[in-house]
Amino acid sequence: MKLLRRAQQRFAVLFHELAKFGVIGAVAFVIDFGVTNWARYGLDLGPMISKVIATVIAATFAYLGNRFWTWRHREQNGMAREYILFFVLNGIGLLISLLVIGFVSYTLNLHDPLSYNIALIIGTGLGTLFRFWSYKKWVFLEPALPDTLTEPEPVPPSR
Repeated sequence: MKLLRRAQQRFAVLFHELAKFGVIGAVAFVIDFGVTNWARYGLDLGPMISKVIATVIAATFAYLGNRFWTWRHREQNGMAREYILFFVLNGIGLLISLLVIGFVSYTLNLHDPLSYNIALIIGTGLGTLFRFWSYKKWVFLEPALPDTLTEPEPVPPSR
């Protein structure tokens, strides 16, 4: 029974974290998508630099939202450590997006806004899957809790 209750609690926590991560991610996506398109088509910057600029802005928002809302209950191992790890992992997520955008823009030679935005959405989706997994694993760590499945040591009878 304890195992079933513990599994239910873990699922509830995961669902709660996923929902909050989704809200932060949705707002960050709007920032990322809007700034990328503005830089690409409003400022006439290249496809890759537009994505990099937008990702830095959106990732800063996402870090703050995830640290102080999504995973505020998790251990804080120092903001500098978290921030650096967060941005390294975001860099990997950005690389995933850039690979998709680069493939569409330079390999397939598609430069229209529809192709660019489809590549942007696919790359962002793949990068998001990586980021969710990696943030939980390396950035926003589980708090150290005592093991509740073990039975307490029996107290020897007093003489």
